[in-house]
Amino acid sequence: MPSPFAIIKNFAVSFVKPVGKHTMPVHIAYSLRRVLTGFVIGSCTGIFLGIAMGLNEIVSSIFKPVFEIIRPIPTIAWIPLAIIWFGIGETTKYFLIFLVTFCNVTINAYDGVRSIDSDYIGAAKMLGANPVRVFGRIILPACVPYIFAGLQTALGYSWATVVAAEMVRSSEGVGWMIITGQSANNMMQIMMGILAVGVIGFCLTTLMRVLEARLCSWRERGK
Repeated sequence: MPSPFAIIKNFAVSFVKPVGKHTMPVHIAYSLRRVLTGFVIGSCTGIFLGIAMGLNEIVSSIFKPVFEIIRPIPTIAWIPLAIIWFGIGETTKYFLIFLVTFCNVTINAYDGVRSIDSDYIGAAKMLGANPVRVFGRIILPACVPYIFAGLQTALGYSWATVVAAEMVRSSEGVGWMIITGQSANNMMQIMMGILAVGVIGFCLTTLMRVLEARLCSWRERGK
């Protein structure tokens, strides 16, 4: 095992000296592109389905049983099916990251809608609010903290999932660094990849918390 000092030193050197075909910033950029693509698609789909299931019992009856079957399945278990469905290109990686994001965001959006006191909605309707205003003034603001909690969790899991996603025919990315380091018994490269995953994951989580604090400044969060 290399020493922590040697790992940090080589990690810094990798920003100018290539590891494989690319330097560390390029590997990180490839992984971030994969993560953010799957994350954005999964977040939009999850928010829409979660709110729809929370508002409409028919939608919930149709989709919630299927969702509850899909949710417990580990992401890595989908790799063989993803390869069959989408091949070994980038689409498989996007699909794996989409799944982990979709599951986390959907359940949080659903819980957000179900947590709303029905008395608030009834009072708004009695005062003449139409369905659009009820959604925009009551339902959506109440869901936002739950949605952000799901987004924050999903972003962390998505970044971790990139290692599994890049097991599927990659020639770049931090996951590729770990996998090829394992194949070559190169512990230095493995530890550099792990360090990159940890540092970027911390930065992404911090960025999401700052964004949540700005958009949800009206709501005092519990400690």
